[in-house]
Amino acid sequence: MIDKLRSVAIFAHVVDAGTFRAAAQQLGLAPSRVSETVSNLENALGVTLLYRSTRHLSLTHEGRMLYQRARTMLAAMEEGLDAINPTSTEPAGHLRVSAPAFVTQTSLMDSIANFAKAHPKIELALHFTDQRKDLIRDGIDVTIRAGWLEDSEHMARKIGTTDRLLVASPGYIAGKTLPTQAQDLETWEWISFMPRPHKYNLTSPDSEVISVSGTAQVAVNAADALYEFAARGLGLAAVPAQLAEKGIARGDLVHVLPEWTLDQLGIFAVWPDGSRRENLTLTFVRFLAKEGL
Repeated sequence: MIDKLRSVAIFAHVVDAGTFRAAAQQLGLAPSRVSETVSNLENALGVTLLYRSTRHLSLTHEGRMLYQRARTMLAAMEEGLDAINPTSTEPAGHLRVSAPAFVTQTSLMDSIANFAKAHPKIELALHFTDQRKDLIRDGIDVTIRAGWLEDSEHMARKIGTTDRLLVASPGYIAGKTLPTQAQDLETWEWISFMPRPHKYNLTSPDSEVISVSGTAQVAVNAADALYEFAARGLGLAAVPAQLAEKGIARGDLVHVLPEWTLDQLGIFAVWPDGSRRENLTLTFVRFLAKEGL
């Protein structure tokens, strides 16, 4: 039984690390030993736990079931060790975090940097991507998401909000009559953001909410791409404020209908319920929430 528990722990570490080689480096074992351990576990259970390719590992249905239970087991073990070792007050370990790419242009980078300085024993692996990550399959401990969350089996905490500005290039605006009402934008070309419906709620100075959905030739899946195509004169874009303000200051962008406001985006931290790194995750999330945006 002890050997099987050890094998399950190594299997969970492989999922967290993403590759056999990375897991082996973290565990101080040979990659062949780690791969053999997982293979022997699969043989003992009579199931395949991982789909293997030259660049990627992914969980099978059985692998996902075992990993979820392994995380619970390992989290309970770590909690028990913490309980009997009260002198171990400084958090330590490895934390994998994903966040939208536009976060690199926001004050959240300051918060993450401050966290790293405050907790030098926590190793951070940060993945900046606008592609939605599967927390379990991709071995992510906590992800930062922008928008308003749908119901989820995961845990979540709001850590802040960000405004969005409606912007376009000076060249694009030059050939048009400046709008005075949100409805004037219906005939303008938009650059749409694929993860969200192409519909925008704008609030007037009198608190009137108008929904606008113009035509879009170009659709992108990254906020910084919204910025870049807007700056190149392809149309209007709703860009996170901290990113848009830099373009406005440089003269690349113009704030359109500045007296009207777009809906804010919520910024949330999301993590698996019963995460094996729950202590580290909560330390990270609480720190970000305290720092604010």
